Amino acid sequence: MSKKLGSSYWKLWTATAISNLGDGVSMVAYPWLASAVTRSPILIAAAGFASRLPWLIFTLHAGVLTDRFDRRKLIVAMDFMRGLLTVFVGLVVFFNKDSFPALDELTTITNLETNWPIYFTLLITAFLFGLAEVLRDNSAQTLMPSVVDKENLEKANGRMWSAESLTNSFIGPPLGSLLIGIAIFIPFFFDAVSFFFAVALIASLKGTFKPVADDKPREKINFKAEIKEGYVWLWAHPLLRPMAIILGSMNGLGTMVGATFILFAQEVLETSVFTFALLGTAGAVGGTVGGLLAPKISAKLGSGRSLAMTLAAAPIGSLIIALTTTWQVVWVVVVFETFFAILWNTITVSLRQSIIPTHLLGRVNSVYRFFAWGSIPIGMFVGGGLVSALTLVLSRENALRAPYLFGVVLGLLLWALAAPRLTTAKIEAARKAG
Repeated sequence: MSKKLGSSYWKLWTATAISNLGDGVSMVAYPWLASAVTRSPILIAAAGFASRLPWLIFTLHAGVLTDRFDRRKLIVAMDFMRGLLTVFVGLVVFFNKDSFPALDELTTITNLETNWPIYFTLLITAFLFGLAEVLRDNSAQTLMPSVVDKENLEKANGRMWSAESLTNSFIGPPLGSLLIGIAIFIPFFFDAVSFFFAVALIASLKGTFKPVADDKPREKINFKAEIKEGYVWLWAHPLLRPMAIILGSMNGLGTMVGATFILFAQEVLETSVFTFALLGTAGAVGGTVGGLLAPKISAKLGSGRSLAMTLAAAPIGSLIIALTTTWQVVWVVVVFETFFAILWNTITVSLRQSIIPTHLLGRVNSVYRFFAWGSIPIGMFVGGGLVSALTLVLSRENALRAPYLFGVVLGLLLWALAAPRLTTAKIEAARKAG
């Protein structure tokens, strides 16, 4: 296995696993910190909105940069920046640790006065973190074809996402709850260290990761023209265009539903910090199994049928969560939802990596992600606003459940419209043409 994928891949795999371990720790720390700073649904959603806004405003420019500069160096620089930002947040939390309420009391607190200085600190750092994440993630996806052979892309991506799920969602959250139980600031410093470890590993990769040969003269970057080139290529593609729009609709609905999940978990499911961390392990189970089995399932059922199943899983999961009061049921639902999300990613990302021309990969990938991920901040804002508005006419519990019911109706409509456009025949024809 390692012979086929090569040492450079396993360095990338290890760096991804380590940095995602830190992300898993922060997956518990950041939401609980935000909920200890404010109990307002719209402000909670706004913090998520700030972190995802760069996917809407910076993704296209990130694609141009990815096609211009050494992709390995971009990843190193962005992970280093994320490490520094996390250290800063950790210091802010450390020096204000005595101003927070006890975390296990948050399940009964609904009228906490917002701590505006710390809230705005979270808002600004979340936005800067998001900018770095956009460029880093786009560079990482375009780096993979330089690390492994084309025929190994699905296997390489599947193993990568299994590692991400294992460390990000299975090991990280329980570790985060343990660390935050010791002191609220410790998880942030742990996350920062994980970034710096990943930086060292990525920097040690050997090979050429420049999309443009050194002997070719480089003109001054014309963002408008280069973005247009990537946009025109994607928009003319009969499969990737609808695929990007469909994924954008899925992501928008998903974040609308989950924008205030921390409040739903605390007030409806009555989770403690540790129970919330256990909820996070569901993503690891589903993601790990999905990463390992996705190529086999895709081959057995066909890519089109696999994607249609993913589209159907989201509204079914939303309906179950909307009607439950126990976190164990939510855990099972998240296992299946994450499994299907990894199945979708394994098929679609590997397809893009194999059919988009190398010199356009960064820009076309970024245009695709603009449509696919640009809806996320919009969904978060809509979800937070919906809960805030409904609290005026419904109980707080019913207002927190309402986005899931909206997600059921809109998700079923999306499945009915999208599934016929993503058939196995169309996907195989696009792969053959590419």
